[in-house]
Amino acid sequence: MLSSEIDFATLIGSRICHDLISPIGAVNNGLELLSMTGVGSGPEMDLISDSVASATARIKFFRVAFGAANQQMMGFPEINEILRGYYNGSRWQVDWASSSAQPRADVRLCLLGLLCFETGMPYGGDIRLEKSGPRWSMTGQAKKMNIDPDLWGVLATQTPGIKLRPAQVQFGLLPAVARDDGRQITSKIVENEITISF
Repeated sequence: MLSSEIDFATLIGSRICHDLISPIGAVNNGLELLSMTGVGSGPEMDLISDSVASATARIKFFRVAFGAANQQMMGFPEINEILRGYYNGSRWQVDWASSSAQPRADVRLCLLGLLCFETGMPYGGDIRLEKSGPRWSMTGQAKKMNIDPDLWGVLATQTPGIKLRPAQVQFGLLPAVARDDGRQITSKIVENEITISF
């Protein structure tokens, strides 16, 4: 995938997420107004409210993961809010070990990596992200893994040797974006652990 194609694809991702966040925000505002009038109560409204919160969190995550990135810095509170919202109540526990601000391009690579870990650890587990100098290391540990060698091989070869499904797009995008940023991805998989670094 050429740099211009990556840029074009991520601009599409940014546009979609940007356009979706406004109507979802409007639904949330409507729910708050209903709750102020006393109408917004009960299990039905709770379900709608939880769904809106989940959709908002996912769009914020996807906007960074699949959207356009530059060297704009993202502070730890913003990164932590995105991770906490997206993984709230999920099977995965994510530990972002760096408390300093990070370039948005780095955060995008990390979020794409997290989506890869979700595929390899579908039953849940613990994921830790650390930075040493300019290099990131991501380690996932789980009691049960589901590793497709062909799929994970895409990270090493940086060229899909298989036809990726929509749920696997992160495996094609992560190495392409890393290559465009001048980074090399390495991965290691053992019985109960996955490590990715770039």
